[in-house]
Amino acid sequence: MKIIVLGAGLVGAPMAVDLAKDSEFTVSVADLSSRALTKIDKQHPIETIQRDLSKPKNVKALVDGFDIVVNAVPGFMGFQTLKSIIEAGKDVIDIAFFPEDPFQLDELAKEKGVTAVVDCGVAPGMSNILIGHVDSLLDKTEEILIYVGGLPEIREWPYEYKAPFSSIDVIEEYIRPARYVENGQLVVRPALSEPELIDFPDVGTLEVFNTDGLRSLARTINAPNMKEKTMRYPGHIEKMRVLRETGFFSQDEIDINGTRIRPIDLTSKLLFPKWEYSQGEADITVMQVTVEGVRSGQRLRYKYDLLDRYDAVTETLSMARTTGYTATMAVRLLANGMYSRKGLSAPEQIGRHQECVEFLLNGLRDRGVVYKETIDEIS
Repeated sequence: MKIIVLGAGLVGAPMAVDLAKDSEFTVSVADLSSRALTKIDKQHPIETIQRDLSKPKNVKALVDGFDIVVNAVPGFMGFQTLKSIIEAGKDVIDIAFFPEDPFQLDELAKEKGVTAVVDCGVAPGMSNILIGHVDSLLDKTEEILIYVGGLPEIREWPYEYKAPFSSIDVIEEYIRPARYVENGQLVVRPALSEPELIDFPDVGTLEVFNTDGLRSLARTINAPNMKEKTMRYPGHIEKMRVLRETGFFSQDEIDINGTRIRPIDLTSKLLFPKWEYSQGEADITVMQVTVEGVRSGQRLRYKYDLLDRYDAVTETLSMARTTGYTATMAVRLLANGMYSRKGLSAPEQIGRHQECVEFLLNGLRDRGVVYKETIDEIS
């Protein structure tokens, strides 16, 4: 079976390597950056293709000879890329996390007979899968809470943060309004709002704040209270708010000595070198997913905890492992026919299939990504 990964970045490259370890897969990876392509691990038989993926005609022509596509391009070009893949009639696992509503492509995917799973990373992604799984077990789901963050293991001034993916996509987290469900109503709050300090074992105190990570859960899960928050080291919120309120994240062009620029482009250019991981630099991924509800008259709390660290042996960032390996295990779900629903699927729809959840958790465990489950009765 022929698989192609679109995007050879910090997550795309490890996904290609993981897929290439399966002898039944022939794996290719495409990117515009020759520098990114040359970094692909040459120990595995992976074809590298230099192509401008921002052009829909290039995407359609490129994926034509493949069975399954993994969409790992930056978020700003994710929706159009996914549309081009579906128009080409190819099954796809998507981790582009674009701002547009992916369900706009549901009818197109059904028309083309395509299985398209979006937001299939760690969060959104595995968080949704676990929530969908628990929701299918409960008679009534009452509350959902997600905390998630990717962080450098060593804190360094001034930002004490590194970006495991496109800096533009990180900035989106700080400007896109956050949607929640409270008392059965959809509410919208500014990103970076409602800060809290929470202690996590083996990590310490982290700062949590509103971001728009709930995504498809707001429409697919019937629970009166649902919230997702991002985690950083303390002090991060104030730095990002200063930049945002000063206009550094603005997408409206301004004039600088006769040259029109978008402040967000300049900010991204300046921040990315500061936020870029150096070779061998370690990161961690922290996530906690809590679902409360009623089953057979009992009120139960399901909790899933993840603490994952950089893999020094393979030199793979934790965020690449937790995001990328969720996606590559989903590719295997499609490849072996375990999940074949036509149309567009959110990850929580996979979570409603017990055998799929077990397959994903086992595959992640084999790769050292372990979710600890606890179930408690609550009064």
